[in-house]
Amino acid sequence: MLDAEKQANDLNTIQEKKEVVDGRSSLDLKQSSNQKDASECHTRKEFSDSTGVSSITSRQNDMSAGQEKCSIDGCDTADIEAVQRTHSRSIPPEHAEDTNIVDWEGPDDPENPMNWPSLKRWTHIMLVSAANFLSGLASSMFAPGVPALMQEFNSTNTTLASFVVTIFVLGLATGPIVFAPLSEIYGRLYMQHLGLVGFLVFTIACGVSSNLNMLIGFRLMQGIFGSVPLTNAGGVIADMVRQEVRGFAMAMFTFGVLLGPVIGPVSGGFLSAAKGWRWVFWVLAMGAGTVSIICFIVWRESYAPILLARKAARLRKSTGNTNLRSKYDKGLSDSDQFKHSIGRAIKILIYSPVVLTLSIYMGLVYAYFYLLFTTLTRVFEDNYGFGSSIVGLSYLGVGLGFLMGQMSYARLGDEILRRMTKKSGSSEMKPEYRLPLCIVGGMLVPVGLFWYGWSAEKRIHWIMPIIGTGIMGMGNCLIFVSIQSYSVDAFELYAASALAANTVVRSVMAAVLPLAAPDLYRALGLGWGNSLLAFLALAIVPVPVLLIRHGERIRGWNMERIGRL
Repeated sequence: MLDAEKQANDLNTIQEKKEVVDGRSSLDLKQSSNQKDASECHTRKEFSDSTGVSSITSRQNDMSAGQEKCSIDGCDTADIEAVQRTHSRSIPPEHAEDTNIVDWEGPDDPENPMNWPSLKRWTHIMLVSAANFLSGLASSMFAPGVPALMQEFNSTNTTLASFVVTIFVLGLATGPIVFAPLSEIYGRLYMQHLGLVGFLVFTIACGVSSNLNMLIGFRLMQGIFGSVPLTNAGGVIADMVRQEVRGFAMAMFTFGVLLGPVIGPVSGGFLSAAKGWRWVFWVLAMGAGTVSIICFIVWRESYAPILLARKAARLRKSTGNTNLRSKYDKGLSDSDQFKHSIGRAIKILIYSPVVLTLSIYMGLVYAYFYLLFTTLTRVFEDNYGFGSSIVGLSYLGVGLGFLMGQMSYARLGDEILRRMTKKSGSSEMKPEYRLPLCIVGGMLVPVGLFWYGWSAEKRIHWIMPIIGTGIMGMGNCLIFVSIQSYSVDAFELYAASALAANTVVRSVMAAVLPLAAPDLYRALGLGWGNSLLAFLALAIVPVPVLLIRHGERIRGWNMERIGRL
């Protein structure tokens, strides 16, 4: 009954639009034609809205489209502004008079995920955060049990001991290349279910591994499927949270991403000591199973192109008009679309110098994060005599730092965006306005490295190196959330691919750099070894400063090419 009523409403809407267009005066049509001609004259200067770079001509077309819509529906000026905010990717000018194009029914359309009830939207955000929390747990929860694992499998290779932990992160780098374009073809829902089920299966496989090679292989697959929530999260938030309040949602999502790797070693240390290293994977499997069941019950599709494609299919069936199509429909089959988009993340990485620069920036500090995780256990066992059951508590400093960073961004991120927008005298909220807290984080990371390295080198009271890791953790969190928020704002429709590009770079760096840690500290010691890392971190502090000043112009490079991806 409800479906029939919905189809009838959709049909009435299509007919009303057709009547309005057919009855429009010749003067209106002439004005529309002039606007179209002006748009075509500026086509080469315009960039895709999905990149976050809109030219003056694009903004004028959006305004005229919003005004025309409101003249039909009887809206006021405030509604025009709402239209502009809600439809950042409006129907192209050449489709403006095409009654076969299916779009949302105005800015308040309840089918638009932006207009879902708050409880529904936040349930999805919390679920994707929980899935990322599990992925983060899996990356590091296993670390305290590695000595027992190596003893069971009769291996003394320290590089291999680090690799069995970081191979998971290499999986996080591999998965997004495939799963990001799939989420933009088949939607968020199917990818979320696929990722959670695959993660559950290979977590169980890790727990039953009978040799080191088998465990490494399953850890890689666990990481590949564990990357799906990371790939999906930014896209889900872009689907249902407006830009002006998106920073808070990104902070909540990041809380799960970064808190998981911190709680992992703490809980893993006690669990490995009490029950053995295999129980780490049993606990992870229980968590993954629980989240999977909840997602199967409550998760709904949120990707606009998928929802509008379904709406168009429903209207074609009810009206018999086979020409009806979504405004995002490019006329490609699923296979052609997959071929077109499979390399989108890599193409964005290649063609966008901003994305490449920020990915390397985040990759370096993220690699420091995992380098710390792979060495902290040995440092506190050797230098401070911590037992295997309590050594995981040394990670709480990083956790407290992450918590402070997350709370700071949740409180200040959106406020800074609004203030910088107001100060600029424009209504355009530029992605660069997400980066000021990245500067603060960039300065905290080297301070934390110096503090941690030299206090551990001189064996000052154990609380001192933990404070240093906390400072580093806060800086890492501010950098992470700032860059993630920037990527989502700049590539709204293709946020999954933009975040995938970032994930690939940072995960590769996080998987490789920790392998050098034993040799680095053996040659230079904890003091100078961490100082070397701190000097490298200091060298890249100016990156967000330069992007705030010149980022909009730099983003313009190759944007036409990116817009065709």
